[in-house]
Amino acid sequence: MPGLVDSHQHPFLGARQAVGADLTGLRTLAEVRAAVRAERARIPDGAWVRGFALAYEAFDEIAGGMRGDLFDDDVQGSPLFLRCFDFHTALVNDAALAIAGVDGPRTFVESAEVVCVDGRPTGELREWSAITLVESVVPEPTGDDLLRVYRDTFLRQAAVGLTGSHVMLGDPDLLVTCAELEARGWLPARLVVPLRFEPTTTAEQLDDWLPHVGDRGRRWRAGSAKFFIDGVVETGTAWLEEPDAEGRGLAPFWPDPAWYAECVRRAAEAGFQCITHAVGDRGVRCALDAYRAAGRHGGAAPHRIEHIETLDDAVLRRFAAEGVSASMQPLHMENNSADQSDPWSRALGPARAGRAFRCADLRRSGARLPLGSDWPVARFDPRYGMGWARLRREPGRPERAPYGPDQALTALETLEGYTTEAARAVGEEAHAGRVSAGFRADLTAFAADPVDVDADALRDLPVLLTVVDGESVFRAAP
Repeated sequence: MPGLVDSHQHPFLGARQAVGADLTGLRTLAEVRAAVRAERARIPDGAWVRGFALAYEAFDEIAGGMRGDLFDDDVQGSPLFLRCFDFHTALVNDAALAIAGVDGPRTFVESAEVVCVDGRPTGELREWSAITLVESVVPEPTGDDLLRVYRDTFLRQAAVGLTGSHVMLGDPDLLVTCAELEARGWLPARLVVPLRFEPTTTAEQLDDWLPHVGDRGRRWRAGSAKFFIDGVVETGTAWLEEPDAEGRGLAPFWPDPAWYAECVRRAAEAGFQCITHAVGDRGVRCALDAYRAAGRHGGAAPHRIEHIETLDDAVLRRFAAEGVSASMQPLHMENNSADQSDPWSRALGPARAGRAFRCADLRRSGARLPLGSDWPVARFDPRYGMGWARLRREPGRPERAPYGPDQALTALETLEGYTTEAARAVGEEAHAGRVSAGFRADLTAFAADPVDVDADALRDLPVLLTVVDGESVFRAAP
């Protein structure tokens, strides 16, 4: 096959932060506490107890909701740092807050929050600026040790057939890291790395960062600008046309959408492809409006929107008409239930939940539909992701009802999402995404054609060989 590409993931972030207790699939507080206790027993005294993929529904029946003190008996005085599955919320305890010097509410430029009750933090941190207050004091590997962590992460991804990814968070320092990895021969993947612009971005920072548009190596390149116009549905930070069930969702992540549109315009005029995280229907419309006003310049790849979790017909039709790519991650439905009893569906209500993750409608409207995992939000294994795209439920679990089965993709559409559509999404269709003379030698070899394999069995389809730039970066044992 053409080399499989994950069109939306965070490999550098995941390598550093998807560590500790793996809480994937744990839906009750008792299950999460048991995993936290096991992690505490595994690590030295005084070390940070860490975990990832925490589900919001674990706190559904808890008075007061998500709180760090629920784990006091489990961590025995150690600092605690747990990430929710979507990486937009973290949960910490008082020991972690004390180390970070956080003892009350904080004010942020963007829509972020240190959740407090009577002025005292509960331990819930919503969105990046709040999370960073504590994350910045959590010890992490540095120097050569960190570079090896990155290399090993890409090798693990090669073992499941990935030849590259569109990295969704970046800055000029990360471009330097990519160059260093490549210089050492430690980059077994092909990467498109964006620069992330935020509400706090100044005109001076724009001036400093925009000249990086052409930075590149043999296996990595810049040329994309990443924005977040909203957050996530579960915590009420997705930007919606109408409020959610709790009256939330009417504010963008960028308090001043006009400044967002101006940053998009300046990035586009500098030759960047613009990429916007937009989960809610109002956020999607805002991003499309900004792209239409900015246009494309200098041969940049088409602009794109990530996630697009709920969408009405009128806005859906704009993707194909305006040439904007719809980047989707079907694995985001892992925490959704067909009966709409999950936090995401409850927040939106039946009507909007019925317009969820409209992969098939977008693809058949003529829009580009690259597919990805959003790892570490979900598993990076593309076989698992392709199964979700085809089934709209967990592969290997036929007893589970699908979520919106009318939006399932065909086997061929799904494979194209990881190959030809991934290439089109970054303007590389002339030399990537197909097996053809003169195209890149990025290849994935399976034991059978994934288009012909039953979707429930796809996750177990052996990967035999992964080739990047003509180099074998993974070969299955004979």
